Amino acid sequence: MPDRLGAAADEDRDHQDAGTRFDDFSEAVLDVVARIPPGRVLSYGDVAELVGHGGPRLVGRVMAMRGSGVPWWRVLRADGSVVPELLTGAVARYREEGTPMRRDGVRVDMRLARWTP
Repeated sequence: MPDRLGAAADEDRDHQDAGTRFDDFSEAVLDVVARIPPGRVLSYGDVAELVGHGGPRLVGRVMAMRGSGVPWWRVLRADGSVVPELLTGAVARYREEGTPMRRDGVRVDMRLARWTP
């Protein structure tokens, strides 16, 4: 008969380890985002690349859960668009910061605005 208490303890430890890894990843993501200068942007994938692991979706998850204290509007989709729920606030900030925009006025010109640290 397997040791159920031992298996439960292993699951708890794995869950805590995963939580710690996500916390570490979150801190790394938020640190990168905090360093993006005004008028510049990165895609979710760019941030993951700079952190060294994870991917665009995981960066998006961090930003959705914990990104309110950093310049969240400077992280967007690779095509220069922003998630619809954030569009109005982001576009206003792009105008304030002089972020290069595409002709449509709602997408950032990634060729000109992408930050290279």
